[in-house]
Amino acid sequence: MIPPTNNQNKADPKAATSTDLPLNGNLGTLTTGSGNPVLSNQTSQTAGYYGPVLMQDFHLNDKLARFDRERIPERVVHAKGAGAHGYFEVTKDISHLTCAKFLSEVGKRTPVFTRFSTVGGESGSADTARDPRGFAVKFYTEEGNWDMVGNNTPIFFIRDPLKFPDFIHTQKRDPRTHLKNLDMQWDFWSLVPEALHQVMILFSNRGTPDGFRHMHGYSSHTLKLVKADGSFHYVRWHFRTNQGIKNLTAQEAAKLTGTNPDYSTQDLFEAIERGDHPSWTVSIQIFTEEDAMKLKYNPFDVTKVVSQKDYPLHEVGRMVLDRNPENYFAEVEQAAFSPSHMVPGIAPSPDRMLQGRLFSYSDTHRHRLGANYLQLPINSPRDAVRNQQRDGPMCFGSNGGRQPNYEPNSYGGPQEAPETREIDIKSSVDGIIGRHTYKLTDDDFDQPRALYRLLSAKEQQDLVDNIAGSIAQAKPVFQRNILPHLKRIDSEFGSRVEAFLKKHNSGL
Repeated sequence: MIPPTNNQNKADPKAATSTDLPLNGNLGTLTTGSGNPVLSNQTSQTAGYYGPVLMQDFHLNDKLARFDRERIPERVVHAKGAGAHGYFEVTKDISHLTCAKFLSEVGKRTPVFTRFSTVGGESGSADTARDPRGFAVKFYTEEGNWDMVGNNTPIFFIRDPLKFPDFIHTQKRDPRTHLKNLDMQWDFWSLVPEALHQVMILFSNRGTPDGFRHMHGYSSHTLKLVKADGSFHYVRWHFRTNQGIKNLTAQEAAKLTGTNPDYSTQDLFEAIERGDHPSWTVSIQIFTEEDAMKLKYNPFDVTKVVSQKDYPLHEVGRMVLDRNPENYFAEVEQAAFSPSHMVPGIAPSPDRMLQGRLFSYSDTHRHRLGANYLQLPINSPRDAVRNQQRDGPMCFGSNGGRQPNYEPNSYGGPQEAPETREIDIKSSVDGIIGRHTYKLTDDDFDQPRALYRLLSAKEQQDLVDNIAGSIAQAKPVFQRNILPHLKRIDSEFGSRVEAFLKKHNSGL
């Protein structure tokens, strides 16, 4: 037998563990799985600073693909969730902004399936954990499905997909102890302070919403609405709950975690069963390509919001959930959402995180559910699917029958869409290929500062208590590392967290 040469295959009982590793150790050059040196593990290759992520970035694709295959068969993220059927109804005319048929006229209804979820926990974790909530909506339109895959927050922790596997690892379990480890979280956040805007939302009371019915949903990413002539506007989607925002305090959430860990799932199911159908008003923020280049904050940076004062919400419609699933596994567990599922009239922006998700989500579904996951009833579009994709595990239906499995062919196979539905989006890409790194600037602290100062005195105190209580459980070195960032957000805020830590003998 040839002995292994990869050090990862050698078990050394004397090797350092994650809880006693030297903080500034040097284990050599970071490499890909094939041993090639990694020149940058922080920034994806893009065509210019504002340009989209390039498919040629093997390290990004390899890292995401490897990450997608870490868990079988549970979702790597958003594992615990609940869902319901309903409809979306257009209430305001935006046909002048897009040729998407399901948005073509006031009063038009489109069936939807919506899945809510926590992000970091396993399928058996508590609904009331301090965690962002997934907010994914599948629109079954006459031109195929559009998946609006968002969260209950308008922003996210990171802005480059190359960091995503690393971030999620910090929210999961310590590789040695298999326990949650706050050292991992605060170490990462102290080294990636772009995350602090989302961290502040997470540790406010919005980090523990009172069920799925009482929270907003957001696309978070900037998307495009495109007209038939290829002209477009950038938009951000907002789903604002008509039940009113309700949140749990840390104490209420902790109590429910012990007494009813399925609280949010039960609340949604029982509300629909008794006819109390939850609804959301759907709106968009609208800005032009020229606006995008003039904004103070990069609108393609998902750690930033676009100001509603400058770009107010425009109502589009309403979403109503009025029917519970008949079978949880078939409809909720097998539901597969991907931001790459778009209809004519909706298109992606150069947002780097969005570009990474366009690949990663569908790749995850192929791994978790199989190559034919789109044939599952909950994922299949309203109209028949006609293409030359064949075979693969768990294929059902006619599998294309006797039709040729290639195109073009001379046997009357499906034809390309008519020119009337072909949209040549009028945007250009021009830039030097490279890893254009985001520089941390004062801009990264402006919006967290505004958020803190927007909170009431009670909400500020809850935020300080929640965030300091979590930081206090991390090693003193990580507490010291995060404090300068919190003071940079707001000196009073940082000082209050510091005072809490010192009072509770955290080791500072």
